[in-house]
Amino acid sequence: MACHPLNDLTASEVKQAASLIRQLHRDQDLVFKAITLDEPQKDLVLSYFKAQESGKPLPVVPRVVFAAYYFKGTDQFITTYVNLTKNTIDRTERMSPKYHGNIDFQEVDAVEKLTLEDPRVIAEIAKLKLPDHLYVIAEAWGFGSDGVVDRERQYQVYMFVGERGKPDSNHYARPLTFSPVVDTTLMKVTRIDYLPTGTTHETHETKPWEYQKPNEYVPEELDIRADLKPLRVLQPQGTSYSIEPGNVLRWQKWHARICFNYREGLFLRDVRFDGRPLFYRVSLSEMTVPYADPRNPYHRKQAFDLGDIGAGLVANNLSLGCDCLGSITYLDGLVSDPLGEPLVKPNAICIHEQDNGIGWKHTNYRTDRACVVRNRELVVQQILTVSNYEYILAFIFNQAGEMHYEARATGILSTAAIDPGAAVPWGTVVHDGVLAQHHQHLLSLRVDPAIGSYETGNRLAYSECYAMSRDDFNPHGNGYVAKTTVVDKPGGLDLDASKSRVFMMQNDRIRNAVNQLPISYKIQVPPMQGILAHEDSFHFKRAEFGDHSIYLTKYGHDELFSGGKYTNQSRGGDGIKTWAARNDKVVDDDIVVWVQFGMNHVPRIEDFPVMPVEIMKVAFKPVNFFTKNPSIDVPPSRQEVNQSRRVPGTSWQL
Repeated sequence: MACHPLNDLTASEVKQAASLIRQLHRDQDLVFKAITLDEPQKDLVLSYFKAQESGKPLPVVPRVVFAAYYFKGTDQFITTYVNLTKNTIDRTERMSPKYHGNIDFQEVDAVEKLTLEDPRVIAEIAKLKLPDHLYVIAEAWGFGSDGVVDRERQYQVYMFVGERGKPDSNHYARPLTFSPVVDTTLMKVTRIDYLPTGTTHETHETKPWEYQKPNEYVPEELDIRADLKPLRVLQPQGTSYSIEPGNVLRWQKWHARICFNYREGLFLRDVRFDGRPLFYRVSLSEMTVPYADPRNPYHRKQAFDLGDIGAGLVANNLSLGCDCLGSITYLDGLVSDPLGEPLVKPNAICIHEQDNGIGWKHTNYRTDRACVVRNRELVVQQILTVSNYEYILAFIFNQAGEMHYEARATGILSTAAIDPGAAVPWGTVVHDGVLAQHHQHLLSLRVDPAIGSYETGNRLAYSECYAMSRDDFNPHGNGYVAKTTVVDKPGGLDLDASKSRVFMMQNDRIRNAVNQLPISYKIQVPPMQGILAHEDSFHFKRAEFGDHSIYLTKYGHDELFSGGKYTNQSRGGDGIKTWAARNDKVVDDDIVVWVQFGMNHVPRIEDFPVMPVEIMKVAFKPVNFFTKNPSIDVPPSRQEVNQSRRVPGTSWQL
């Protein structure tokens, strides 16, 4: 029996695709960058859903793999689409030189190793005259773009000092002042850049290293608090959710298919509540981190954590009782390695329930009877480590028909050396001789809505509140009204707190049975300062999504990534702005809503040596979708179930 068309790739499918590609290039050694499921044709998937629900024969939805790879030792970047259903190659394309494959950590390891073995780098290290207990660590970054020396695929390698015998020592507290550049086609160091360390663009050759004290985060190097008592999450009767074949999640009227790939990591398909469709697909499309230091080479410092690397490739192996608390279900992820072999990412996703305070409550003051319901949530989470930073990314469901997407940023700041006593306006000194440069975290969430139905189109609208004119009808001047405006063309839109602007995804063809208003889901997105780089800069051009909180486009089959499909050393022009410029019909049609959120990170000294989590959250909440509070039937909170305990020496009453 054929698998469901939305199932993730299996290990055997990865091997099948790689084998067909190797047969296509029998005389070449291949270095694979990606082997992943190509997005199934949406119309065929919807036909599959319809047949499945009606009990009719299921249509064939071809299983197609997208693969990206290099001929080893060359700059020839190739993409191929493999039809697994037919066991054939659909098409192959030799990509333009302007496109580059993503980074993988086997390549990073090789780049860092060859950097440290390069004679010029060894000579530079010798100038440091380091004590015997210290050594040099190389950290490879994607080269970025500036339109000058960015045609070849390269790495900018930043250098730090580590301590022997302490592999977890915080090397970011000891940055160095030179940075080799590696060409990945030649796999050799092509030059060494000297880094500016003062308040100007001026650089200096390497000098003997001056002592910098450590600044550690691992517990064995710290005095740990001794007064924290255990807090445990117990579910004596087990969990309230189930995971069915194909990683189909069911919990408290929710249904969703949990998916995973090398680039997006965790994402969801076919999200429903009480059997009613809400979203065809929801994923983190991209995240860019542009840095503010205007000096060479930092002017190119801009990470695209999904497109340059891949959320699935850097997914953590989550630890029981540490990354997730309580009764946990873990799901593995599957990616591929540079040889084209399947690679399991164990425990890449964790699923658990949590209590988030009160869900709703009312006390009848006449009878003094209180009805209270706890806010139980279901968390589906992954954690990424992208060199220095960690991102904790989660879909969070509750019993009121609401879904949240939460991103928590933590980890260690990316650092640079700074002269003693120097201060610059584009960064913060967080440790002696250590500068943390300002940067932004700009995330782009792709939302493919199906509000209430897969058979009718959706629209994007926004509501705003306005004061009524003071007149005979409003003599006291207290009145205000809410006005809804339908967005009738694709493009970028922004929040407006002065009007309490809220965006909604609506199905105008299905009306609420009580008030006859269109069923909707609103998007609550936190205010975001858009990308600060100049509009003519490569930072701006590459982060096509970074200038507006909302973008609206018509659905396009291969339009999944708002910054473009190939972001490594990209130059812009292949992402969301291009799609919006088509001026497609977007009212009552198959639309995609792109939600941008993030933070402008002006580092503080409290962010070092490890940064406390910064929380960014987007909410999707029903608006006239139900006929009453959908959590009204949640069992009330009862002490005999909760078994809370009174702390001795306290009173129940004032």
